[in-house]
Parts: sequence; C-alpha cells; structure tokens
Amino acid sequence: MQKKINTSYFKKLALISAVCAASMSPFTQAESDTNTRIEQLEKIVKELQQTLNQQKRSLVTTQDLSMANANNLKSVEIASGSDPDHSYKFGGFIKVTGSASEYSDGDIGKGLGRDIYVPGLIPVKDSASAYKGSDTQMQAKESRINFVSKHNLANGSKIKTYLEMDFLGSSQGNERVSNSYSPRLRHAFFTYDNWLFGQTWTTFQNVGALPESADFLAASEGIIFGRQTQIRYTNGNFQFSLENPETTITPNGGGARIVNNSDTVPDFIVRYNLKGNWGNMSAALLARQLAYEDGANKINESTSALGLSLTGKFMLGKDDIRWNINTGSGMGRYVGLNTANGAVINATGSLEAIDSTSGSVAYRHHWNERWRSNFILSAMMIDNDTDLTGMSVTSDVQSAQVNLLFSPTKSMTLGGGLLMANREIESGDDGDLTRLILTAKYGF
Repeated sequence: MQKKINTSYFKKLALISAVCAASMSPFTQAESDTNTRIEQLEKIVKELQQTLNQQKRSLVTTQDLSMANANNLKSVEIASGSDPDHSYKFGGFIKVTGSASEYSDGDIGKGLGRDIYVPGLIPVKDSASAYKGSDTQMQAKESRINFVSKHNLANGSKIKTYLEMDFLGSSQGNERVSNSYSPRLRHAFFTYDNWLFGQTWTTFQNVGALPESADFLAASEGIIFGRQTQIRYTNGNFQFSLENPETTITPNGGGARIVNNSDTVPDFIVRYNLKGNWGNMSAALLARQLAYEDGANKINESTSALGLSLTGKFMLGKDDIRWNINTGSGMGRYVGLNTANGAVINATGSLEAIDSTSGSVAYRHHWNERWRSNFILSAMMIDNDTDLTGMSVTSDVQSAQVNLLFSPTKSMTLGGGLLMANREIESGDDGDLTRLILTAKYGF
C-alpha cells in the first residue's frame, strides 16, 4: 500500500521559493522587509524539516515490517515511537538437516532419536537377534523463532523478556504429505535486575562449554543439558536457583522408566563463573531430593542426591578447547539426555540413587576466516547395582565426531559432520551408530 504524498510540502516549497526570489530582487523596498522574509524562511524550513523527519521514520518502519512479514529474512526492531525505554525484536534461524544413519543392532524407529543424537536410544540386541538397520531423512524441525523485549522502568530497574520456539520432538505430523509439526516451547522467561523467572537453561549447565556441531547437539552423553522453569538470582560471579524437580526411576529388576511426578522439593543449584579473554570456567553444585509415590502399595519414599559439574572453554588464539566433567549421585535426567535414571527401586520399595560420571572435550580449529572444524570426544559411565536394575540398563556410552563448517557470511553456516557412537548395556551386549550429517543454517 503506497503512502499518500502530503501536498503541504509543495505549498511550503513554493512559499520558500517566493521568499527567496523576493529577498534576492533588486527591487527590495527596505532592508527591514528582507530581514522579516528571512525570519519567515527560517521558520518554514524548520517546520518542513520536522515534518519530513516524522514522515521518514513512519515510512521506514512500515517498509521494514512489510518486508519482514513477506520474506521472514531479517530481524526487525519494532520502533517504539519517541519512547526509548521500550524495544521489541524478532529473531531466530532456519536450519535444514539431512542425515544418513546406520545401526549395527536394528532400526531406531520413529521419534527424536532419528532427528538428533540421543545416546540412550542407540539400539542394542544380543548377537543372535541383531541385524543392521539404517535410515535417511531430511528435516527442518530445528528451525526456531524468538521474541525479545527490553524495558527501562521509572525506578531505574530493567526488565527483559525472552520467548523462543522450535519444532523438534513434535508428536504431530508425518513425512507422508505435508511434514506439519507443532511448535514446542524452548524458553519463556523474564529478568528483573538480578532475578530471572521462567523457563530457560538449567543453572547446572554451562552453555559456553557446549561443542559446536553440525548436529543439534554434540557430545550429549558427556554434558549437562536441560531447560526447565526456575527462579534464579545472580550476584556477581555467583548464581543461585530453585528449579523444577522431576525424578526418573528404574523399576526393581529393570523395565520401563517411571516418571512419578511425586516431587515436593525444588532442585537447588549454586554456580560460580569466571570469564576473561582467556575463555570461561564454571563450577556448579546440584542438590536434589528424589521421590517416589505409589498409592496402591502405600509407598512414599525419597532420597537425597548430589552432583558436581566443572566446565570451561579455553582460547588458543582463534581456536578453542571446550571441556565438561560431571560426576555425582542421582543426577539422572541432567546428564546425557537422561541416559541413566536418577534412582532405582530396591526390594523394600525404597529409592537408591544411581551414580554416574561423564565428560567431553572438543577442539575447534579455524582453517581461515570462513572454514573451521571441531574434533569431539565424549563418554559416560554409569555405576548400576545390577541386582536392582537388571542387566538391560546402559552401563556406558561414548561417541566421537568430526565436522567441517563453512560460513560464507556471518549469519550463514553450511557444513557436515561424521558421528560414531557406541552404547553398551550391563549384559555386555552393545550397539553402534554411524551417522553422516549435512546442514545449512541461516540466522536472522
């Protein structure tokens, strides 16, 4: 829709021309008349300049929003008029991923394990029934969109809001016709000075130590990873949070995971951060209560758990090394995308926390300004009491990945990676995964 031209511009321009002509005429009657006309001219020019600036701001804002809605290619700052205390911004990225996977011990089936690397979903069968499975797929579910707003309050405080969605893990949709997938909530929080309220990365996790990958998430068995609702307070280098509790349990003798939703005490996390030109380091302590309730058998049990995470990124010129070390009792879902549960039920119905240790190291090398590679190793070891858990639970899992990434512009990344992983269960049976990943991503 075109903007109507304000005809008052031309009237004012005509008047300016007339004033100029009169002031330059050799027939000017008096110097005082000339001064009067000059004053009129200055007033008209000032008014015209103000009007032009107003119209220009309005036109630019309208054009930017129209382009963003039509093409969805640029992050647009929505003008807040003359109020500098409030701003709003859209952003995100489009990411397309293609993968070809081979499994030594059967097909992984449908679900999240086809889209991203989930260590606990690598198929494992005994040698007698094992067969090779494979799949190839292309998907854009990792694409995401976010909305940010910032506000300066009258009392001097600041508020920031952040909302983000993508389409991974959707139970809706299929690959037959439309590939329609429902959005999922990733982040939804606001900050008020040093406080954070809402859903975002767990404070137990150091996002700055995550390896860069062609996949959605590299080294997932060796890192802390999770998003959940929390209340967090930051004081200098320290962070303290109360976060949503959720206990995952292995039944006595083994079997399907129990998610009991009987937790009453929030998970507590304290973290200390260091940051400099050399990189960053974090130390985080997790304290939680694991709970299980079975009304039919009149069982209401709980046990305590502790976890420690040391993480960091060290700069080596333009290159860097990122590392993660995690160990503790009852960490469960916080590590390895819930490869191990937090606790197991013993013969009396009580809970016993499951110990685990994991770690990863990744070296990123820049070949030049546009090309870079990441070399990643990751592993997790679980200390199961097999008299309680049975022999089909995961005992250890490890992976290695190498990738080559190319950024023709700052906002675009093209590349590929090769992932090789192995999962072993307590019986001694194991399964391998080999996956070639190709990706194209553009941030806006």
